[in-house]
Amino acid sequence: MKLSRILSNQDGTSRKRANALIAAGRVTVNDLPCRVAAQEVDRFASVAVDGEVIQAADTPCYLMLHKPAGYLSATVDAEHPTVLDLIAPDLHRDLHIAGRLDRASTGLLILTNDGQWSRQLTEPKVKIPKIYHVTTAYPISEETSERFAEGLWFEYEQLRTSPAQLEQLGAREARVTLYEGRYHQIKRMFHRVGNRVTALHRERMGDIRLNEDLATGDYRPLTSEEILSLP
Repeated sequence: MKLSRILSNQDGTSRKRANALIAAGRVTVNDLPCRVAAQEVDRFASVAVDGEVIQAADTPCYLMLHKPAGYLSATVDAEHPTVLDLIAPDLHRDLHIAGRLDRASTGLLILTNDGQWSRQLTEPKVKIPKIYHVTTAYPISEETSERFAEGLWFEYEQLRTSPAQLEQLGAREARVTLYEGRYHQIKRMFHRVGNRVTALHRERMGDIRLNEDLATGDYRPLTSEEILSLP
């Protein structure tokens, strides 16, 4: 939100007065004077006028969860347990999921209250790799890797998937790397080549890798290196 709008949202402060306060150097952002009325200020910055805080800085939260099967990637649901049920209640405020997994899938799930950061992680244009361990019902055919690399046509969306990489690990196991995240994409891709996914486990998103020692259902804060790893 623009700095002038934050000020003008205060009772009795017009946009004209807000601009005048900013121009006079009476407004600080994170304790530093800011004279740019159009400066974008997020919820994690403190704003004060003449030393009086009018916006307290929220605390950013970035969590890695080892998602178990059976939990919805949702914040609330009337029928099924959600991944938020695994997180301490005092951390729930404004958390959302950056890159969902379906109820049966497991592995790396990121929860955060920083919308700008999570968009950077999940936006297909940024092309951050998402890596999955996949188990299938039938042996993986020799042509599967080539078909994935070419992209597959999804009739419902009227689009072709971006090239994906498949590394075969066994007759019915593979590691698949995507650079987008469409609805049930991996399951639909295998369905298009005559196979069926029986287990899907996300191992990594960009440089954020699921800890091998993080027990199923447990979570931890992301490190500063992981948070800053996005381009």
